[in-house]
Amino acid sequence: MLIFRQLADVPANFGPSVATIGNFDGVHRAHQWVIAEVVSRARTLGVASIAITFDPHPVRVLRPESSRPLITPLTEKLALLAATGIDAVLVLPFTAELSRTSARTFAIEILRQKLQVIELHEGENFRFGYQAEAGVVSLEALGKELGFTVRVYSPQSARGQAISSTLIRELIAEGNVSQVRALLGRCFSICSTPASGRGYGTRYTVPTINLAPYPELLPANGVYITTLTIGSGASSETFDAVTNVGNRPTFGADSFTVESHLLNFHPIELTEQTPLTLTFLRRLRPEMRWPNPEALREQIGRDVAQAKRYFSLCHARKVQLAPPQP
Repeated sequence: MLIFRQLADVPANFGPSVATIGNFDGVHRAHQWVIAEVVSRARTLGVASIAITFDPHPVRVLRPESSRPLITPLTEKLALLAATGIDAVLVLPFTAELSRTSARTFAIEILRQKLQVIELHEGENFRFGYQAEAGVVSLEALGKELGFTVRVYSPQSARGQAISSTLIRELIAEGNVSQVRALLGRCFSICSTPASGRGYGTRYTVPTINLAPYPELLPANGVYITTLTIGSGASSETFDAVTNVGNRPTFGADSFTVESHLLNFHPIELTEQTPLTLTFLRRLRPEMRWPNPEALREQIGRDVAQAKRYFSLCHARKVQLAPPQP
């Protein structure tokens, strides 16, 4: 997949193209469905397929006081978009200047002149241009004038719920990672590295790994059944795990951590730069304050036993638990 980090990176001979525009936070099932249609139409027409997105998220520029953490930071979003088979992604740097671009100017200068779009695919709630001035009706009118057609999609649902990044973000924030799987089309994962100052060396022999501080969306504080993939590509290895997200209140300190205990651990190569992918499968319980460390250890034993039963059933059914490799 080609990645254009600014409009100037798009070669003059890139188009004609079939395109879609969006933030694509989460690259959830509704996004995947629209992008699959874009890819299919582009191949039928013998032209390029492209997704147009923005970085940073527009809300972080226009309303920073109300911005929320992302389901998928840009690096992970691009990896997920690449997995759809789309030919290219244009990442437009979102600035105050770009926000003042009218819908008409955007359509002329970017869609028609730069990308030579002949078809544009969007959800029925799509809006663009200065102060979100234009919806799909205006977009269709611009398309007739400028020479591209517009395909509009109704909201998609899963398990009786309309799929949206907003709903997915709310469910993750509540800790409902099981329900999120149906909306994302995969388990919710985060990508990080080991926390610094924990004594990681070339050979790591302790079955507990703390993640480095993570600035984007995390599930609600609590204990989760997870997997932890260490490394990337063909050399990676995935471990069954139980992960605590929270402040460890039993120890009386506000010390937020994302700490994973690996169930099928063996000594591994690990440094502070090693990529980690933590995948959340099911919430076991909320975070609790226990009367003493002994009571906490007993509960951890119960958590581990429950997780082992879960993995035993999953492995018996040959359920794919590791995150897809980009």
